[in-house]
Amino acid sequence: MVQAASDTTTAQLDSPQEWNLSDLYQGFDDPRLTQDLADLEKQAAAFRQTYRGNVSELTPETIAACLQELETIAQKSGYLYAFPALVFSADTRNAEAKQMQDKVLEAITGIENQLLFFDLALKKLDDAQFAALEAAPVLQPYRHYFYNIAKFRPYTLSEEVEQTRNQDSLTGRQAFIQLRSVHLGEQEYKPVTTPDGKSASTDAELSALLFHPDRDVRYNAYASVRTVMHQHNSLYGYILSTVAQDHKLENQMRVYPSTLHKQLLSDEVSEPVFRAIMDGTRDRFDLWQRYYTLKGKALGQKIRTCDVYAPWGREAVEPLPYKAGVETLLTALEQFDTNYARRAEEFFLKNWVDAKVRPGKRGGAFCWYSHGKHSYLLLSYTDDYNSLFTLAHEMGHGLHFAWIDDRQSYFNSNPPMVLAEIASTFNELLLLDYLLKQAADNPALKKTLITRQLEDQLNLLFRQSTISRLELAVHDRATQGSFDQSFVNEQWQSLYQELCGDAVDVLPEHQYDWARIGHIYFKPFYCYQYTASNIVSLACYQKYLQVGKDFIPGYMELLAAGGSMDQVEALCKYVDVDLENPATIHAALKYVEGLLDQLQAAL
Repeated sequence: MVQAASDTTTAQLDSPQEWNLSDLYQGFDDPRLTQDLADLEKQAAAFRQTYRGNVSELTPETIAACLQELETIAQKSGYLYAFPALVFSADTRNAEAKQMQDKVLEAITGIENQLLFFDLALKKLDDAQFAALEAAPVLQPYRHYFYNIAKFRPYTLSEEVEQTRNQDSLTGRQAFIQLRSVHLGEQEYKPVTTPDGKSASTDAELSALLFHPDRDVRYNAYASVRTVMHQHNSLYGYILSTVAQDHKLENQMRVYPSTLHKQLLSDEVSEPVFRAIMDGTRDRFDLWQRYYTLKGKALGQKIRTCDVYAPWGREAVEPLPYKAGVETLLTALEQFDTNYARRAEEFFLKNWVDAKVRPGKRGGAFCWYSHGKHSYLLLSYTDDYNSLFTLAHEMGHGLHFAWIDDRQSYFNSNPPMVLAEIASTFNELLLLDYLLKQAADNPALKKTLITRQLEDQLNLLFRQSTISRLELAVHDRATQGSFDQSFVNEQWQSLYQELCGDAVDVLPEHQYDWARIGHIYFKPFYCYQYTASNIVSLACYQKYLQVGKDFIPGYMELLAAGGSMDQVEALCKYVDVDLENPATIHAALKYVEGLLDQLQAAL
């Protein structure tokens, strides 16, 4: 176990903790909140007054100073928005948080509109001027920033139109996305009582029951959530159609070929790599079907979509209270790297984690990074190993950003999504290896962990890419006009049936399940990146197993790179992994196939 430091930590963690946001603001009545907002508005106005209309005449040294000032403004804006957004995520029924979030977002949009001219002016420089800035020694720390500006030069609109787009978003696309979050947070679910008399009624608690050994409990928990999705099917379908239509209109205005093309530019992923991931995973649906066929035989019944996370048998696995879970995670990270574990421990010591289960709390989990400070982690810890792996995953994000914060300025702090998910998955693999060693004399737990890893891999490689296949269908359909919920229901059910084949009974309720996938609203084609990042994470972990501690310095450099360089280049340079090589995809699929072989041999 981790020694003295973790003893201090775990002494205060007898139950899942709530976070302390005082690093940002003391509360909505904190006078600094209003003052900071007013100061930012003045700073933005002064910047605009000083530089608008003469950007093309500025020296590289002045451009560098401007970028540093813009980074300061963006960093402070981030703190202002983070506070109400985090309060709202912890309690979506908090009306004051919602109102403050709307107020701050409107103010920050105004600030961004004041400053928009600078980015647009850089994009409109002639090729010779732009190339001179890219080559200037004083601007080398912003080399990748300029690379990204150059990518979007062909798609940039006038300042007036860009400002209008930003303002319209408040009552347009972003408003609909927020409406879904608010509405979902207000839902109440039919309680499900387990054979031991415990009742579950929140989304987090009901989702945890999908791992319950009793098939009726699993179905009832699954149906409780999907019943609500069914009740509001038309609303969520309308919101998705509206969001997709807004993307289509933006594509037309900016002359993007498609929503996919637009997003891949932002993701720094080429379309051939995206298609290779889609094709490579689709070609191996047999792995998903093989696993669930084996599981169905072991359970003596065909697997239903509500059973995919069912335990393989009725072997009892002890609950894992929060305190024990935190100790376990810190110990696993300690065995990888001491400094890595100490920085993880800081999240618990300083209450940067909100793990408590409560009504109104946003579903799922996330890591929210505030550049210049630290990250905040949100999850709902339900005393089980699934919750522990979620904690490990989000902690991976938090540690990744800690290394970025040590090294990168604001404009270089946001890694592309494939890089952004590596540390989270890598953390889970570290945790798994540690737990398997500890479970050597506990066959029930060992089997649970191996099958959990397989199911996690199958989810990342196949379910996440299937979500992106749904988005391909949705955004293609949007080019023809609006659609309703029945189109999305049919597409989701059909795609899932193709994935499952005869191995899994796709229940009728599953057609409504897409409404729970927040990413299809927040950011199109987000989910394939989980697949891509998992492929890369597996490659990194195999390298670590091969070379041991010598892998760590390069891995830490990869984390610290943040968004300062091309992600394909960073992977090759620091950990010798080539995302564009089809062999990297095939190796990940072979890893899963190897796990399946091990499992089958043990049955």
